[in-house]
Amino acid sequence: MFDINWATLLLQSAPLIIAVCGETISERVGVVNLSLDGSMLISAMTGFVAAYLSGSALVGFLAAAAVGAFFAFMVSFGSLALRQSQVAVGFVLTLLGDSLSAFLGQDFTRLPGPWVTKLPIPLLKDIPVIGPIFFNQDPMVYFALLLVAASYWWIFHSRPGLELRSAGERPEAAFARGVRVRRLRYLYSMLGGALVGVAGAAYSLDVKIGWAEGLTRGYGWIALAVVIFGGWSPLRGALGVLLLVGVRAWIGIYLQPAAGGADSTVVILNALPWLLMLAVLLVVSGKLTGDLVANAPPWLKRPLARLLLVAPPAALGADLKEN
Repeated sequence: MFDINWATLLLQSAPLIIAVCGETISERVGVVNLSLDGSMLISAMTGFVAAYLSGSALVGFLAAAAVGAFFAFMVSFGSLALRQSQVAVGFVLTLLGDSLSAFLGQDFTRLPGPWVTKLPIPLLKDIPVIGPIFFNQDPMVYFALLLVAASYWWIFHSRPGLELRSAGERPEAAFARGVRVRRLRYLYSMLGGALVGVAGAAYSLDVKIGWAEGLTRGYGWIALAVVIFGGWSPLRGALGVLLLVGVRAWIGIYLQPAAGGADSTVVILNALPWLLMLAVLLVVSGKLTGDLVANAPPWLKRPLARLLLVAPPAALGADLKEN
């Protein structure tokens, strides 16, 4: 039996879903924000400190969003203005964010502070089965669910979303048609970075409540892997997060007690993010998925191809040639 509190599972998934949506938006426009892990750490610290000093969780989230947007701006500026590698700039910012969060947040470790309170929706929360799961939550869960739907519609079913995707797929052709590619890359990468900042603050103000060094360490890398696993789609990315968090919950509930809390089980739990990244690389491998689709029964080929044969935006991480 898989006896898990689904409402808690959704709550624990919400911050990572927000981060995945933010990075999906950024990568769809052609910018790889590899600073995710450091950005989430320093945003979690900044969000908690701002909320602690002001007494308002909302101020904390706004401060965290600003920090996340700034880190994303630095990645974009390094690429678009300085012609430097997005990967290199993002990796340096990851290390910087990690170190700064530990240094600047050392006086605020494990202090009590504001947190996000539950906001049940009248009537809807009383619906059998789905009511307690989806409508008896706090605002971060509602925000994550709305964000998935809104970002999916915006990217794939709106005119601005078409311009967004064209900037990440064929920037030269988009520029020739009047799309201001450079401005879009700045705009959407900073929007994605702001969402990553909100995700970081959601851990320190909602899921884990409080700041501690390394609070979100590793979650940024997980988000990057889930974006790939989800085929650069907010909807599939959200499902990937739920799968990951569900597997971790299953390990914690069943395997760890069965092993008597053995160190080996703890090691497996801690290694899961990196095992996920390796699995993602295998799943999205062109040869592996191509062979799987080619050898599938005729009735299964089309849905399997739509599920597995995904490719990144063609100009992801590439320099712009237009002035």
